[in-house]
Amino acid sequence: MRRGIIFRADQHQRTRLSSFLAAFLFIFVAGSVFAPEKAHADFRVCNTTQNLVGVALGYRAKTGWITEGWWHVNASSCTTLVVGPLTSRYYYLYAEDAQSGGRWDGKVNMCVAENQFKITGINDCFARGFQRAGFQEYDTGEQSSWMVQLTEENPPSAPIVTDTPPR
Repeated sequence: MRRGIIFRADQHQRTRLSSFLAAFLFIFVAGSVFAPEKAHADFRVCNTTQNLVGVALGYRAKTGWITEGWWHVNASSCTTLVVGPLTSRYYYLYAEDAQSGGRWDGKVNMCVAENQFKITGINDCFARGFQRAGFQEYDTGEQSSWMVQLTEENPPSAPIVTDTPPR
């Protein structure tokens, strides 16, 4: 008789433990699935055209001026150029339509190369074996995120700019 009571107590404890584990797993999974997404801080470029676009970015770093490229931004898509909170107030963007040759440019001259590059310095581009391109300046106002939309509708030198993270 005693043995049966112990068995019932063990079974009761197992049932309670199983219920507790099931509830814990449910809460954990539900919290993971339904938790609000954290806002991402970054510098993104969205290409609303129907063509592939090559993008170069310029910014001021502790070591001096830096230009980097090429990011390929497919038609109707976005690409993150700077991951995480922005560290500079001003960023500079130059983009080329890979098919039609159209450009999104500006008045600030910086160095670029034909292939993937990261160049320190913006002076003497040709003497150092690089090309020069006019970059558009973006004052992020020290926001932690910034997004530029490249569109066909706007004149190429006036892309749409938003300072809110994409959703």
